Amino acid sequence: MREAINQKLVEKLLVRIEGLLTLMERHSLAELIELYRSPRRMVLLSFTSGVARGFGIAVGFTLIGALFLYLLGRLAMLNLPVIGEFVAEITRIVQGELARP
Repeated sequence: MREAINQKLVEKLLVRIEGLLTLMERHSLAELIELYRSPRRMVLLSFTSGVARGFGIAVGFTLIGALFLYLLGRLAMLNLPVIGEFVAEITRIVQGELARP
């Protein structure tokens, strides 16, 4: 009886270990551990990803800002009262800031 329980327990453990091994292989855990063992490579990868992320943010912000300004200019050309007042207020604020010593 005890052997049957132990055998079932061993079989369950083997199934769990196989599941963990496939999960580790799927997530490339060995590559991650190798990356942690090589600090120079990790720093280089982190630096490169940081530069790429910063460049992406800068380009994205520039494109969205340009689109916003373009749309705002087009709305100002339509001479809508609300948009015209908004643009005029922004112009007054900018001129007031430029006039300060």
